[in-house]
Amino acid sequence: MSVLTRDEAQTRAQLLDVHRYLVDIDLTTGAETFESTSTVRFTARAAGDTFVELKPVTLHSATLDGEALDPASLSGNRLPLSLGEGEHELRVTTTMRYSRTGEGMHRFTDPTDGESYVYTQLFMEDVQRVFAAFDQPDLKAVFELTVTAPDGWTVLSNSVTERRPDGTWKAAPTPLLSTYFVCVAAGPWHSVRTEHAGLPFGIHCRRSLAPHLDADADEILAVTRACYDRYHEKFDEPYPFDSYDQAFVPEFNAGAMENPGLVTFRDEFVFRSAVTVTERQTRAMVIAHEMAHMWFGDLVTLRWWDDIWLNESFAEYMGFQTVNEACADLFPDTWVDFGIARKAWGYEADQRPSTHPVAPDPEAVPDTASALLNFDGISYAKGASALRQLVAWLGEKDFLAGINIHFKRHRFGNATLADFIDNLAAATDRDVHAWAEQWLRTTGVDTLTPVVEEADGQWRLTVAQDGSRPHRVSVGAYDHDLVDARRLVLRERFELDVPRSGSVATRAGRRPALVVLNDQDLTYTKLRFDEESEQTALRGLSRIPDPLTRAVIWNALRDMVRDGDLEPGAYLEIALAHLTEETELAIVQGVLGFARTQIADRYVGDDERPAALARISEIARDLIRHTEDGEAPGLRLTAVRAFIDSATTPAKIASWLDDGTVHGGPELDPELRWRILARLAVLGATDETVIAAELERDPSATGQEGAARCRASLPTPDAKAEAWAALFDSDDLSNYLFTATAQGFWQPEQADLVREYVPRFYEAATALGARRGPAMAEAAGRYAFPAYAIDPEALSLGERHLDDDTLIPALRRKLVDQLDDLRRALAVRTS
Repeated sequence: MSVLTRDEAQTRAQLLDVHRYLVDIDLTTGAETFESTSTVRFTARAAGDTFVELKPVTLHSATLDGEALDPASLSGNRLPLSLGEGEHELRVTTTMRYSRTGEGMHRFTDPTDGESYVYTQLFMEDVQRVFAAFDQPDLKAVFELTVTAPDGWTVLSNSVTERRPDGTWKAAPTPLLSTYFVCVAAGPWHSVRTEHAGLPFGIHCRRSLAPHLDADADEILAVTRACYDRYHEKFDEPYPFDSYDQAFVPEFNAGAMENPGLVTFRDEFVFRSAVTVTERQTRAMVIAHEMAHMWFGDLVTLRWWDDIWLNESFAEYMGFQTVNEACADLFPDTWVDFGIARKAWGYEADQRPSTHPVAPDPEAVPDTASALLNFDGISYAKGASALRQLVAWLGEKDFLAGINIHFKRHRFGNATLADFIDNLAAATDRDVHAWAEQWLRTTGVDTLTPVVEEADGQWRLTVAQDGSRPHRVSVGAYDHDLVDARRLVLRERFELDVPRSGSVATRAGRRPALVVLNDQDLTYTKLRFDEESEQTALRGLSRIPDPLTRAVIWNALRDMVRDGDLEPGAYLEIALAHLTEETELAIVQGVLGFARTQIADRYVGDDERPAALARISEIARDLIRHTEDGEAPGLRLTAVRAFIDSATTPAKIASWLDDGTVHGGPELDPELRWRILARLAVLGATDETVIAAELERDPSATGQEGAARCRASLPTPDAKAEAWAALFDSDDLSNYLFTATAQGFWQPEQADLVREYVPRFYEAATALGARRGPAMAEAAGRYAFPAYAIDPEALSLGERHLDDDTLIPALRRKLVDQLDDLRRALAVRTS
C-alpha cells in the first residue's frame, strides 16, 4: 500500500475540485465484510492523470463518466484515473472488511448481550477502508450517505439521519468536509436526546451500558450545553452543523474524534464503576476539546498534516480553558490537572530524540506515515502550553479577535500556520511572527532558575535561563504565616518578562521565604529553586494556599528526579510528608502515579523496589485512615487503588476481595475487583479457576479485558507462553484485548520468568506491525515493550534493532521513545 506524500497531495489539489460524494453502505451482508459504493462528482481543472484511494477486499466495478475501468488496474490502494478537463463522475463499488483494530469500519459484538455495533474511524488515511475517496484534507466536499442496516439498528452520521420507508437510513447532505471527518455509527444504540439552542443534541452508547449512561446523562448534557454556550460567547461564527451527537463507542483507540456533528468517544467515559471528580473532569475536558474542533479543525481545517498542531493544540487549550470558565461549579481547578498530568506528557516528549517543533517544517512531514507520528505530547500538551503563554503575553481579547478573523477568512476551507499567524497579527501590534518562530519552530524545554539576594531593605530576583525562548511568568513570593509558621501565605504575585538572556526584578522588603517562578503555570518550562526556597518548599509544600502553585512545585520535583537532581527515595519521603494534607485530588493522583509507575517500577534498582513499594503503601494507608469520615470519597478511592497496586503480600487485598469491600468502604465494584485480582495474579496468589469465576460474574467487555490481563499476569511459564502466542502468533485479539494482554505480560516481579522473551520482542513486534498496521504497531510498542528490563544489555539490544529497515514508522517511533525512557531510567539509577 502506498502512503500519500505531500507533493502528491499538492499536485492533486491543483488538478481537482471535488464537489460531492454519494456513499451507499450496506451493513447487512455478514459479520466480516460490508458493501460500499462511492459516487464522486468533481472537476478537473486541466487534463491529467491522478488516482483515487481505496482498500477493498474486492473491487467489483469502477466507472468514470459511465465508462468501465479495469479493476485489475488497482495497484495497492490506488486506482489510476486519466482525466480530461471538465466535469467528471466516478463510481466505485466494493466489498470492504470490518476491522478489529479501531481503524476504518470497526465491528464489535458485546459479550454481555450479543448485540453488534459498528462505527468508523477514518482519520489520516482510513476512509479508504470504507469507500473510495480522494483522501487528503484539502479536497473538501459535500457528503450524502445512505446506509442499509439490520432491523432494530439506529444509524448515526455527521448530519441528521432518518429511516426511510424502504428500510435504509439517509443522512442529510453535509457542509464541505474533509474525507477523514465522515462518520457512521450503527447498532442498537441506547440514546438520550434533547434540544439546545434550536439544535438536536444526543448522547448514545451500547445497550448494556444504558443504566450507566442514564446515571450520568444530566452531567454530560450540562457540560455539553455549557461549553456550547461559552464557545458562542467566544466565537463570532455560529456552530456550523445541523446537529450535535456524542456516541460512546467500544474499543476506540483515541480519547475521542471530532467528527463534525457526531463526536465519537471511547466508551470508558461511560463509567461502570466509581470514579473520582478528576476523572469526571477529564471527561468534561474531552467534551470541550472535541467541541472546540467543530470550529478549529472542522470548520477551518489544516491544508496538510504538518499543521496538525493547529487542530490539537488549540482544542487542548480551549478544552481546559472552557471547562474552567463554563463548568467551574463542577470542576473548579481544571488547570491544576493540566499542570500535573498533561504537561508532564509534553515535557517527556520534548526531551526525547524524537522531539519536534510544535509546528514542524513541511519537509519534516513528507507523507501521511510521518504525520501520524506527531500525535504526541508536543502537538497536544506543549502546543496548548504555548498557546496559554501566548494568551498571557498577547491578552485574551486580542487572541480571540485573531481567532475570529481566522474563522471568518477560512470558514469551510483550509488554512496553514502562516494563515493563522497572519490572522493573529491582524488583531495586535505585537510581533506575533517573531513569537511563533521562537515558540513554535524550536524544540526542547527551557529551565528557569531564580537567584535571590537581599540588601538595603529590598530583595532582588535574577532569573537565569537555560534555553532559548522568551517567557512571561508570574512570580509568587511567599512568607511564613505569623500565627502558624508551618503555613505559607502569599505576600505578592507579579508578572515578569524573562527574555532569552534572563531577567532581573527588584522588590521592596526582606526576601520571601519562598520564591516560585511560573507561579500560575502560564509558561512551558522546567523550574529550579534557590536554596532557601527549596528548603521552604520541601517543608511547607502542602501548606501553600494555591493548588496550582503546589502543582508547579510538584512538577519541578518530578523533573528533578528525572534529571538526576533529586533522589527517587527523597521524592517518596516528600510525598509521605505532604500527601495526607493535600486537598487537591489531581495532585494526589499525579504524585502517586509517578511514584508507583516511574519511581517504583523504573527509577529504583531491584534491591530498592520493595522499600519503594512499602513507602507508597504507607502513604496509601495514611490516606485511607485520613478519609474514614467519608468526606473525601475520591481521595479515598485513589488511596485504595494505590494500596492495591503497591501490595507486596496478598493477605490484605485478598481479604477485601473475599469480603467484597474495603473496611470502612468503598464496596468493591467491577473495576476494583479486577484491579485486586490482577495484583493477586502478579503475586501468584490466584489462579485460572478464580479468574474464570470472576469473568462469569462480570462477562462484560471490560470483564473480558480484565480476565485477559489477569491471565497474562500469572507467574507461570504456561501462562506467559499462552499470552505471548495470543499477542504475536495470531491476529485474533482485538485492539483492546491485545492491550490488556500486553499490560499483564511484563511485570517487574517476574523479571526472571520473562527474561527469555526480551530478545524475542523486537522480531515479533516488527512482524505484527507489518501484518496488522500502525494502530496495532503503536499498541505493541506502547504496551508490549519490555519496559521493566532495565539494564545496559536490554538497551543495547533495542538500539541494534532500530537499524531494521522493515520497522514501520509507527513502531520505530515508539521504540525510539521507549529506549530513551530506558536510557533515562538507567541514568537515574546511577546518578
